[in-house]
Amino acid sequence: MTHRAVIIGLDCAAPELVFDRFAADLPNISRLRAEGAWGRLESVVPAITVPAWACAMTSRDPGQLGIYGFRNRRDHSYEGLAMANANLVREDAVWDVLGRTGRQSILVGVPPAYPPRPVEGLRVGCFLTPSTESEYTYPPELKSEIEATVGDYAIDVDDFRTEDKQRVLDAAHDMARRRFALFRHFLATKPWDFAMMVEIGVDRVHHGFWKYFDETHPKHEPGNPYQRAVRDYYMAMDEEVGRTLASLDTGATVIIMSDHGAKRMIGGVCVNEWLRREGYLALKQDVTSPTPFSVDLVDWARTIAWSDGGYYARVFLNVRGREPDGTVDSGDYDAVRDEIATKLTALPDHEGAPMGTRVFKPEQIYRATNNVAPDLIVYFGDLNWRSVGSLGTDSVYTFENDTGPDDANHAQHGIFIMRGPGIVPGERDGLRITDVGPTVLARMGVAVPPGMIGTPIA
Repeated sequence: MTHRAVIIGLDCAAPELVFDRFAADLPNISRLRAEGAWGRLESVVPAITVPAWACAMTSRDPGQLGIYGFRNRRDHSYEGLAMANANLVREDAVWDVLGRTGRQSILVGVPPAYPPRPVEGLRVGCFLTPSTESEYTYPPELKSEIEATVGDYAIDVDDFRTEDKQRVLDAAHDMARRRFALFRHFLATKPWDFAMMVEIGVDRVHHGFWKYFDETHPKHEPGNPYQRAVRDYYMAMDEEVGRTLASLDTGATVIIMSDHGAKRMIGGVCVNEWLRREGYLALKQDVTSPTPFSVDLVDWARTIAWSDGGYYARVFLNVRGREPDGTVDSGDYDAVRDEIATKLTALPDHEGAPMGTRVFKPEQIYRATNNVAPDLIVYFGDLNWRSVGSLGTDSVYTFENDTGPDDANHAQHGIFIMRGPGIVPGERDGLRITDVGPTVLARMGVAVPPGMIGTPIA
């Protein structure tokens, strides 16, 4: 047990890279792993930044939080989706529990952190922050100290889905340097018992540069100028981790983790186009060229189901008495949902081979389904394919992303490494992201609240 704990979050860091392919180039992270407990960390479904970090620190599943992605249905109307924000998290996180015991926390970029809610200590907003012109810190006066310490603080890499690769790479490196420098400044100058930061740059570099190093990626070109971009970024992160570790006392528990992993993206499945061709989605008029999905295009009185695109798909049924123009009788709900799930699971890839799609029913994977849950959550090709919402495409398969160039999808497992007094070094199996919050509390000698669903990692 220790009285201080630090988490360094590397959003999207992949175990295959950290533990294997790049391990020899990451001396600080690899040394921490050799000295501590480590293993693959299973994320939640969906394996995506929001809600995964919130699930880690509240030790609740997405259904309990009522957060199913970056965008969530406000109600059962058709009027689109609302962006997630920090106010949606109503369960206590680690820092809330610690705060009631008088412990101070430093939180830098831990999603979702906009708007920045009060905390015993300080908080700096995450990538959901509109800009640094907004009130993105708690307390508000922290903004001037950030500017004085690191200058132009970057919340995220602007427009990272682009062909302007060098700009993205330079911005990701610069962003990380400033974020780590700010974190170390706070560690050195502020009172704290728990400190946590999340660097989003790993995720952005994966999406922008995965095809350049992964020889199995369908768009890989040997000898390309960015072949080392991902490796070099991991090496830069390792150097920042090393500087941060050097500033800590040896009695602190240190955790390095990611919210999910990453993998090559083969292509996309145009899920709304598939629903239209299968007779589940009806349009007011024919769409003959690629067109972004819009609720205004849909003939709701003849529609059974529709979907939201993204790294995974959320399929919604148009249920009579639930949606305004519902068509599916409640007595037919299970049969219709099962039919769609069976067809999606059986959908082959573009060459007719099995795709390996996984379809989840929220009530079967969550302890609760608060707010408005999807009727189905779909991992096309077990996340080797993404979901594309567009209509009017020539095929249900596409190899161009509707939101800009993107090489990688998320993977279900991230990384976990923990070093501290009394921890027996070695690999651990069966680690889950919801175990992290209870682990921090247990390491700090604070009772784990009964509502948390995870188990402390020893």
